[in-house]
Amino acid sequence: MKLDEIKISKAIIEAYKDKLIRALDVDVAIVGAGPAGMACAYYLAKAKRRVVIFERKLSVGGGMWGGGIMFNEIVVQEEAKEILEEFGVRTRRYDNDYYLSDSIEAVSTICSKTVKAGAQVFNLMSVEDIMIRRKSVCGLVLNWTAVEMAKLHVDPITMRAKYVVDATGHAAEVARIVERKSGISLRTKTGKIIGEGSMWADVAENMTLKNSKEAARGLYACGMAANAIFGGPRMGPIFGGMLLSGRKVAEDLTRLL
Repeated sequence: MKLDEIKISKAIIEAYKDKLIRALDVDVAIVGAGPAGMACAYYLAKAKRRVVIFERKLSVGGGMWGGGIMFNEIVVQEEAKEILEEFGVRTRRYDNDYYLSDSIEAVSTICSKTVKAGAQVFNLMSVEDIMIRRKSVCGLVLNWTAVEMAKLHVDPITMRAKYVVDATGHAAEVARIVERKSGISLRTKTGKIIGEGSMWADVAENMTLKNSKEAARGLYACGMAANAIFGGPRMGPIFGGMLLSGRKVAEDLTRLL
């Protein structure tokens, strides 16, 4: 068989164009493809909701790839073990309520199952602004991460979503745009981002779940972004709270859609 380079290029361009057009009007747009964002997308897709994830980096998985200090093992508690097992990720008991999993297996399997469930992931795309109508977050303004990194003056495109989820981790990037540009008060004690505290795994895991909720009209938060917005400690290389948080927000949004 003789391969035609132009046909290869046309196939990629045509397929990506169609995929991107379908992603411009969805039920839920998730920003950040870490474990919380992907878990949220997985459960929404399973519930037959139209969901898309936009990830700034080349790779998905957030901090899960590196485990703790680049030791590629992660810990989850008993409550979250069932989520890993639902994805098909193997776990090993370390002690009472402590379970280990290989981080490479975890990220790659979660990503695969999320996409196969029907969620669409776009990597190398950054959110530089949000769309607000009637004081509600209802879409995202997107550009290529390469444009952002090179500081090029290139205008973005806009997509619409019934709900947006901030799953950007410690940075809480979407909520920061809301705080800075929209004139809308966040649903925190101060109306602004509280910020995360020092590491305290036991408290942080519980607070992550508690804080995974609506941060502004049309905007939900899950994962570490939830603790950054509403105030809570970081938790380090235990990832159960991330998975539980993503599932919780997905369940909340499924009931609304």
